[in-house]
Amino acid sequence: MAVSRSSEDPMPQPSAPPEPELEPAQVRLVMQQLRMEQNLPLGVLGGTSAALLGAVLWAAATVFSGWQIGWMAVGVGFLVGVSVKALGKGIDKAFGVAGAVLSLMGCLMGNLFAVCGFLSRQHGVPFIEILRSLDLSNIQELMIASFGPMDVVFYAIAVYEGYKLSFRQLTREELSQRISGDPVMI
Repeated sequence: MAVSRSSEDPMPQPSAPPEPELEPAQVRLVMQQLRMEQNLPLGVLGGTSAALLGAVLWAAATVFSGWQIGWMAVGVGFLVGVSVKALGKGIDKAFGVAGAVLSLMGCLMGNLFAVCGFLSRQHGVPFIEILRSLDLSNIQELMIASFGPMDVVFYAIAVYEGYKLSFRQLTREELSQRISGDPVMI
């Protein structure tokens, strides 16, 4: 004989233990300590290096495959964001802004390097010579000629990733662990 439960007699659900209250003074102290650990110049240096590396990888993959690979922009945004966060240890939105700008710059460089790589192959001129011959008007013409509507989508994703991944977003649990003195990896 099966026992059925009526809707009037629901199974008791286990409840989560109540979260401890965080004292505003303790939160301010932890935030102050975290801000003292921040290093925006180092984060920018790491993000710049990541943008350059991402641009080179994007261009190499594009030139060797023969296809303009727009989704590589997403990888550039990821690389930049992770680098800014790891080296800058930031919690302020300035780190996100730096990551977004550097991600966009990495995407633009990746696209430019790819076009220069195609030109180098097509004309049999060394890649570095193509780069040296560029001036602002050449760069603008190349970027306009090679830019497509889908690039906007991929660049936007890269900028968003660069922003969101560039600074630590602390959870209540992480703050609680820091206040209690428990080691926390963020």
